[in-house]
Amino acid sequence: MNLNCNSVKIAKKMLKKENKLQISSENIGGATVIDCGINVKGSLDAGIDFVKACMGDLAEVELFMGDNDFQHVKVSTEHPALSCFGSQKAGWQVSEGNYFALASGPARILAKKPKETYENLGYSEKSDEALLALEAGTYPPPTLIENIADSCNIITDNLYILIAKTASIVSSIQISARAAETGLFKLNYLGYDINNIKHVSGEAPIAPIVGDDALMMGVTNDMIIYGSIVHFKSSVDAKVDEIPSINSPGYGKPFRDIFKEANYDFYKIDKGIFSPAKVYFNNTKTGKITKSGSINYEIIKRSLEAQFS
Repeated sequence: MNLNCNSVKIAKKMLKKENKLQISSENIGGATVIDCGINVKGSLDAGIDFVKACMGDLAEVELFMGDNDFQHVKVSTEHPALSCFGSQKAGWQVSEGNYFALASGPARILAKKPKETYENLGYSEKSDEALLALEAGTYPPPTLIENIADSCNIITDNLYILIAKTASIVSSIQISARAAETGLFKLNYLGYDINNIKHVSGEAPIAPIVGDDALMMGVTNDMIIYGSIVHFKSSVDAKVDEIPSINSPGYGKPFRDIFKEANYDFYKIDKGIFSPAKVYFNNTKTGKITKSGSINYEIIKRSLEAQFS
């Protein structure tokens, strides 16, 4: 199993159907940068491929219509800790000068970003090729791309970067596809060993494109905080009642208001808000199923109404 090899294969397949996926590509500093939603429209299928590549192709990804007038994305994986925490999580801050982006994808494994994540997972891999995914409004500069490749110990010609701005259909899909990842983040935050989770599936509504990146940041977060459902399977019990977002002091407000109250500083926001709305936990040893939390579409509606006002 090699997540970078898996994801690069997805990227190469995307390159062969650029017109169908409504994406484009160009060479920057030697790397292949695949634009999924900056200067192009992108598509639903491109969003699915983006998610699969972010997760090292270790997850099933599907879109479906929910009973709430929203299209949903569902992610399921038998490799929860590695695919979600070790690859999909935006755990690498890449920056140079005024350029900044949070990076996801299996290239993090090669660069060990962050190192403690892979020590806890007990996982490493070697690859001559790497894939990184960025949520950003502009392409990374060539010098930053060179630094990324150096961190992965590969040549820039073998680096593939998927990129889309927040206000794009691809980003809207890939953010809502992080429901399961968010659930694992919360378990880890609570001190639970996420290596004990043997299966996870998560679903969330996909936010409509209602404005620029700043507006979409709020709406996409609300889809997870108030509209997501995550199912865990493990033989080791967890404090299920503490997982849902309803436990956060900021719960009950659209994310744009939470962010504003924190003076637009992410580090001042209670980390507990970054959680699924509702969770189910199946203890596979005892057969017991515990659930906690609830869906709150009223807040999502308030969030969207504010964007349209």
